[in-house]
Amino acid sequence: MGLLKILVYILFFYYAFKFLARLLAPFLIKKVANTVQKKAEQQFGGNQQNTSNIKEGETIIDKAPRKPNQSNNSVGEYVDYEEID
Repeated sequence: MGLLKILVYILFFYYAFKFLARLLAPFLIKKVANTVQKKAEQQFGGNQQNTSNIKEGETIIDKAPRKPNQSNNSVGEYVDYEEID
């Protein structure tokens, strides 16, 4: 009789959890989405203030210019070789 009682409790809690999860999941997901949206607005909000002064059709490039004296020495040494048949 004790085993049957435990199984009934497990099934009851399982179905109660499923039911409550279906009711509460949309609210939890909405809250998480709002939190992520607020964090994104805080992180990228400064860029929107700068772009508000830009006229429509104007092009802005935010790329640092490359230094002309900088060479790519970190690649390594070039070795010339021949194939032997």
